[in-house]
Amino acid sequence: MKDIFTVIKFTMKDMIKRKSFIISTIVILVMIFIGFNVPNIIKSFKDDSVKTKMLISDINNVYENKLSQLNNIDLGYNFSFENIGIDSIKEKILAKDIDCGVYIERKDNTVNLTYVVENATFGNSPGELFTETLTSLYKNMQIEKLGLSQEQMLQINPKFNYEISQAEEEAKGNVLAMMIMSILLFYAIYFCAYQVSSSITTEKTSKIIETLVTSTSPRNIVLGKTIGIGLVGLCQMVLFLVTAVICANLFIEKELLESILDLSTITVGLGFITILYFLLGYFAYALLYALTGSTVSKPEDINSANTPVALLTVVAFYLSYFTMMNPASELNSFAALFPLSSPFCMPFRIMMGFATSSEVLLSIAILLITILIIASVTIKIYSNAILNYGSKLSIKDIIKMYKQK
Repeated sequence: MKDIFTVIKFTMKDMIKRKSFIISTIVILVMIFIGFNVPNIIKSFKDDSVKTKMLISDINNVYENKLSQLNNIDLGYNFSFENIGIDSIKEKILAKDIDCGVYIERKDNTVNLTYVVENATFGNSPGELFTETLTSLYKNMQIEKLGLSQEQMLQINPKFNYEISQAEEEAKGNVLAMMIMSILLFYAIYFCAYQVSSSITTEKTSKIIETLVTSTSPRNIVLGKTIGIGLVGLCQMVLFLVTAVICANLFIEKELLESILDLSTITVGLGFITILYFLLGYFAYALLYALTGSTVSKPEDINSANTPVALLTVVAFYLSYFTMMNPASELNSFAALFPLSSPFCMPFRIMMGFATSSEVLLSIAILLITILIIASVTIKIYSNAILNYGSKLSIKDIIKMYKQK
């Protein structure tokens, strides 16, 4: 046990001193700071007092000179009115007198609205609210002509409220919060686990491994390096999360934050479960990367050796990520139990209230058994391949090493 702690200490010091680790940590912290300041940055450049200038041409007087009411409604436009043709509207747009225009023309029982912009690629719609307002204005104008009472008008033109209800049990969590946390977990597990492979290969190249082998067993080296890098990664993620929480509270208005993220479902218990799955998921992938790292002796071969594990990681992540859209599905239940995707899926299934205690325990048990199997295979192959300085080992060579006593 003392040797494992020695390797852990050595690995953590080596990780923290690396320039790549320091630079990446600083860059991500800066990105978090800037990211939470985006609304304030946009607000500083945006002048809310300046509205888009729109000219409306009602050539047939369809609205009977009542379009001036639009300026009493906040639609984001500064309206002006002039009965001119489409070509004249285009000329005014090109001359920068106006930003856009609407040409209204009635043919038989059809009212045609032509929206004119400088470039249709960047402005092909005036917005749903604007078109609904014009429709409602015309409808109300025609209803008034019928001489109906206010009650009769309300019966003809009632206010509609729309809401969505699902037949399945309603999720108790916040989908956006879950997706953000899933991406963070993926980053933490994937990139921290990748460092194990890189560290092992680098030490083989620098011959440091020969010193380590004479000091302790390959088993202690594998476990020590895996735990050491995992602890550094966990501390890094905690730093990111704490920084994000502080920035969110400092730079984002409380009402805006609550409208985007429902933080009521993020509890201490969920935090503990998330950390547990991070550690278990990390160990599963880190041991796989330790296996691939022990099969190569040149840093330039790391990426090709890690490709199969990287593909497994991405597939497992997207399996859990996309099943969040339908958390009650059987595929989501499978993703929560499958050991390679459960670290990304189960914490959020718990957040949504779909996971039972038996499912959580079964998921953890499967993940632990998987880690033990991967660890036994990795340690055995690592022990036989640790001093291999030749070419990259093939699958056949790896199987042969595993069968060796």
